[in-house]
This record gives sequence, C-alpha cells and structure tokens, in this order.
Amino acid sequence: MGSYEPQGGAGVAPVSRCLIFVVEDDEDIARLISHNLQAAGFDVQSFVSGGSVVSEALREMPSLFLLDIMLPGPDGFALCRQIRQTSGLSAIPIIFLTAKSGEADRVKGLELGGDDYIIKPFSPREMVARVRSVLRGVRQPPIVPEVLRLGDLEIDASSMTVHVQGRPVLTTVREFRLLEYLAAHSGRVLTRDQLLDAVWKETPFVTPRSIDVYVRRLREKIEADPRHPKYLKTLRGIGYRFETPK
Repeated sequence: MGSYEPQGGAGVAPVSRCLIFVVEDDEDIARLISHNLQAAGFDVQSFVSGGSVVSEALREMPSLFLLDIMLPGPDGFALCRQIRQTSGLSAIPIIFLTAKSGEADRVKGLELGGDDYIIKPFSPREMVARVRSVLRGVRQPPIVPEVLRLGDLEIDASSMTVHVQGRPVLTTVREFRLLEYLAAHSGRVLTRDQLLDAVWKETPFVTPRSIDVYVRRLREKIEADPRHPKYLKTLRGIGYRFETPK
C-alpha cells in the first residue's frame, strides 16, 4: 500500500470546499501543488504513489484527481484506468500533470479518460485555473432538461447517467457532456471546433482532432457495432451528427 500525507488540515472540510487528490512522488512539487490549491480554497490530500488512492477515494470521495504519470509502482496511466473501472469513481474528473510531453502520451491520456493534461514545468496559476475549469464542466447546467430517450439510448441529464437497452454505461464527465450536446442537437451537423467550444471551452489540452478520440470512445460504449454506428455519424471533412434511429 502506498503512503500518503493529508495536506488539507485536520477536521471535516466545509461542504463548499472541494477535495483534490494529488498523486505526485516528488515532495517539492507536491508541496507546490498543495500550497497553491489550498490558497485557492481547495482541500488537498497528497499521495506519493498510486497504491492506496482508490481505496482512500472510496472512503472519502474527492472532487478531482491530479495525477503524475511517472510514479513508483503502477504509473499514472494505470491508476487512471483503475479509477475509470471503479464503480463510484469512474465519473470523477482526472487531470494529468507530468513531464511526459509527447503527443502519443497526451492521446493516451485522453483515451484512458483524462479530462486535461498539464505539462511540467507548469505555472501554478494556470494549474489552479485549469482545475477550476474542469470542475466547472462538472457543475455546468445540463443541456438536456430531462431524460432524453433516443432509440435504445437514454440520457439522464439530472443524474448524468447513460443507459443502453436499460443497461447502465459508465462515462466520464467530458464523454457525457459531448454525448449530451450531440443528442440535444440531433440531426444537426456539428464541426469539431463547435464541439470543442461547447464542451471544453478553456481546456487547451483538447484539440479539434482530439474530438475523434472521444467520439470513438463513446461509440465503443453506446453502439452495438462501433464500426457501423447508428447514433454518432461522421461527416468526413466536416464533423459529426447525432442521428436518432427510426
């Protein structure tokens, strides 16, 4: 089990404060992150490895995970995968904060369910701003005002849940917002830039082409045959359209 050191102070945090789980094995960087997040009004719990993160998260639910990738033992990608596969944690936002700056690593972070990707060395002010941006995405008013039923698909905006043929489908916050937006504009062709502006806004980690990764992941979750989708249609060279099966 990995050790951790609570950084948010003793006692019970006020309801209005968000708890951030920071997984970073460099003590100086962990202190810098914690100091700036606490100064911005967040509570922080720091971990030096990923070993106990999931069990602690199930005991005290965080609002967001901030993960380094290069960690002792299972790396940040493996931890992200574990979080996304854990009932009760799968929808919590994840931000990677890492020195791994290659495009392949950023795409992998997206594909595993990351909501943002901050490269070291980083600006503490920018880090705090991007944490707030991701959390705003969780709290933003729903686009769909009630349960939306389209073919075998059911989208419940109030609980942020998706069901296919009555079976619950786990989605990340960003996946849900993208599906919700497409479904709310059923029949309309939306460009990648339009989807980016609607769902991601201030997140520079996600590029227009990153939308393709999210659509592919959604197809794997909601389509009977992702290679021949009936809901999420591609308009080559333009973007995507949500189509309600007849």
